[in-house]
Amino acid sequence: MADKLRLGLPKGSLQDATIALFRRAGWNIYADGRSYFPSIDDADIECMLIRAQEMARYVEHGVLDAGLTGIDWVVESGLDVPSVTTLTYAKQSRRKVRWVLAVPESSGFEKAEDLEGKIIATELVETSKRYFAAKGVNVKVEFSWGATEVKPPMLADAIVEVTETGSSLKANHLKIIDTVMESETHLIASKAALAHPWKKQKIDQIATMLRGAIDAQAQVGLMLNVRRSGLDAVLAVLPALNSPTVSQLSDSEWVAVNTILEERVARDVIPRLKAAGAAGIVEYPLNKVVL
Repeated sequence: MADKLRLGLPKGSLQDATIALFRRAGWNIYADGRSYFPSIDDADIECMLIRAQEMARYVEHGVLDAGLTGIDWVVESGLDVPSVTTLTYAKQSRRKVRWVLAVPESSGFEKAEDLEGKIIATELVETSKRYFAAKGVNVKVEFSWGATEVKPPMLADAIVEVTETGSSLKANHLKIIDTVMESETHLIASKAALAHPWKKQKIDQIATMLRGAIDAQAQVGLMLNVRRSGLDAVLAVLPALNSPTVSQLSDSEWVAVNTILEERVARDVIPRLKAAGAAGIVEYPLNKVVL
């Protein structure tokens, strides 16, 4: 097939997590650290590593057909780029990240309004300007090239910085006084690519498989056997994703039950299932959950 999908992958903090997500979704991507064009075991896709901050621009201009980036950088760009699906993963966790307004612990600042006339350092300049403008607070927002946490109080009075856990801010004696915005990774695509039947089909395939891999991360499968007479008691214990699958075994007095549940509740559910009469309980990992 002559057509290829030009796919942008985020270079930097999200790179390793993104390649790992594609692996779980069924694609192996190989980046050697020197090339900006990693290989992928899909002849229909060409990959390019792009800074997440620039992804929306290159997708909107049609240089890339699709790409993965944080919705924060799409909002910051001000460009009208369609989002195909959300993919909640970050460098360290499977949670949304936050852009927060943080100040020195000893500063006495408690809210955004206390920063009237002050200097704010951030990479998220335009979004920060809109945040303060909406509150009617006049500040000077300066672009930060990095190491933003170390700038207060000498180089800035406050910062707007992205955080997953807040640990880096605390280590630099900063406190969070507000959340400017939440963000998560999105698969975005150009309008031209979405209007191209083959490219749209390929983008939808990628979205479905990545979404399935994300949804499977916090889920496990559970299968068990139970006497038919005890089936209702077992089903009452299960917090099913949908209705559990119940299958007849060769022994007419027994049935098999298959279901999916959140991994974090399995440790509580399994003992209760055993107490309800379940036998042969098996918990197993999932690669993808496609709803």
